[in-house]
Amino acid sequence: MHAENRHHPARARFLLSSTALALTLALGQAPAVAQARELPDFSELVERVGPAVVNIRTAEKVKVPEGQAEMNEQMQEFFRRFGIPVPNQRRGAPRGGGTPDDDGPMRRGVGSGFILSADGYVLTNAHVVQGADEVIVTLTDKRELKAKLIGADQRSDVAVVKVEATGLPVVKVGDSNKAKVGEWVMAIGSPFGLENTVTAGIISAKQRDTGDLLPLLQTDVAINPGNSGGPLVNLRGEVIGINSQIYSQNGGYMGISFAIPIADAIRVADELRAGGRVVRGYLGVLPDDITKEIAEAIGLGKPQGAVIRSVVAGSPAEKAGVEGGDVVTKVDGKTVDKAADLRRLVANVKPGAKTTLTVFRRGTTKDIVVTIGEDERSKKPGSGTEGGSEPAPANGPSAALGLKVSELTDAQRKELKLKSGVKVDSATGAAARAGLREGDLILSIDNVEVSSVKSFQAQIAKADKAKSMNLVVRRDDVTSFVLLKPAAR
Repeated sequence: MHAENRHHPARARFLLSSTALALTLALGQAPAVAQARELPDFSELVERVGPAVVNIRTAEKVKVPEGQAEMNEQMQEFFRRFGIPVPNQRRGAPRGGGTPDDDGPMRRGVGSGFILSADGYVLTNAHVVQGADEVIVTLTDKRELKAKLIGADQRSDVAVVKVEATGLPVVKVGDSNKAKVGEWVMAIGSPFGLENTVTAGIISAKQRDTGDLLPLLQTDVAINPGNSGGPLVNLRGEVIGINSQIYSQNGGYMGISFAIPIADAIRVADELRAGGRVVRGYLGVLPDDITKEIAEAIGLGKPQGAVIRSVVAGSPAEKAGVEGGDVVTKVDGKTVDKAADLRRLVANVKPGAKTTLTVFRRGTTKDIVVTIGEDERSKKPGSGTEGGSEPAPANGPSAALGLKVSELTDAQRKELKLKSGVKVDSATGAAARAGLREGDLILSIDNVEVSSVKSFQAQIAKADKAKSMNLVVRRDDVTSFVLLKPAAR
């Protein structure tokens, strides 16, 4: 210690305390300050993106049944007689609950959107404008502009509306394919009608299969009714998604929200602007995911691909030779991990184009060239097949398995469009426990086609009794795999 400080112990203690404080600040508080600097400040992003975000109000005329309207009139007259204020009535408003210049009550909605071009094209969700008779877009400068619906695609939940204006602020579109799990994102919208509300969070996951055709971005950004159609923005101020869905058990935000990737949304929007509708490819199959047990049993290895459960009669798939029980592993060289991948890849193919499907069939892999058709399901919503409706039946015997089977007649084969198979007359014991039942058609056993009762019995006889047998079974136009486990025999 310095000689001067030896005579002044209090001063020495002060210097030691100062040194300790300096070390604490250097080692303890400095990292905290540095960490605070790394936390994002969204204020600049809001100033940059906010002006291009709009509020969307919709109105839809509600058709009230004549009898119900009369009942409403009677109720309103009852209220008037006893001096009770009539519900939902405004001075000068017609008794139907609408406005003085409309024909009846209106159903109103609110959502969000963002401006794509300075001449007034606005991107939003299809469910925001669905069925609307009137769409009003409110800009951040409080201007209210009547919008025209250019097109809406229900399967992707993307819509484009147009307002008559020029020189409008626009968003900068980013690349949603480069978005990373864990990166900060921000949403701007009108939750519950509260315009220009900003919320923030991170990307929680990618490629979530919650949409019909599009894999969605999952975030923890607070999204509520009214946010639909608004932009999801990264820290570079680029829009990378359209906020569209939430996971909720009560109708409100519960920590999980979903956005349509902007790359997919822009592709749909471009088609809507060009022709008012989206044209998609059509294959004509009902695909399903393949389980690990089935993959191992048929020799596929890992559970990758889409198993074809049925093929639509007269479809591009049938014409090309695709069969029930085929496992599609690739489309034009692109890997198919699950059924949703097959639907998306086919949908993105231009109708009339030739596409190569790589399929796994009875232990071997082959390529099938298909000329893709045009998907008409937008005109017939609710169909469960990839590209349309479906096709038709099967059977087999062995006392040990609890199966009794019979031959298919030539007429039945022709009607069912089958080259092989036997029909199940009854299923008990192990067969019943495996899910087989009367009327099923057994097409193959352990990747070997069954052409007759004799070949069916021969294939069962030489099957490895230590392993499960895998059967390709057709039932009510649907083809699937059935495993008969050794323990069940």
